[in-house]
Amino acid sequence: MCAGAIVLARIPRIVIGAWDDKGGATGSVWDLVRDPAVNHFTEVIPGLRQEECALLLTDFFKAHRTQ
Repeated sequence: MCAGAIVLARIPRIVIGAWDDKGGATGSVWDLVRDPAVNHFTEVIPGLRQEECALLLTDFFKAHRTQ
């Protein structure tokens, strides 16, 4: 849904810290934001502060699983 909203809003550039290997639509599972079939191209800058972002997500979901 986020990738679709990015395309519809014509956002020119997104920066991704951590990939979603199971369901991402910005270059991992699918590449909607750079698909030639859509009417807008979005530049994707991946991996910025990747380790820090991955740790934040891991800690967040770990905390919610133990509750």
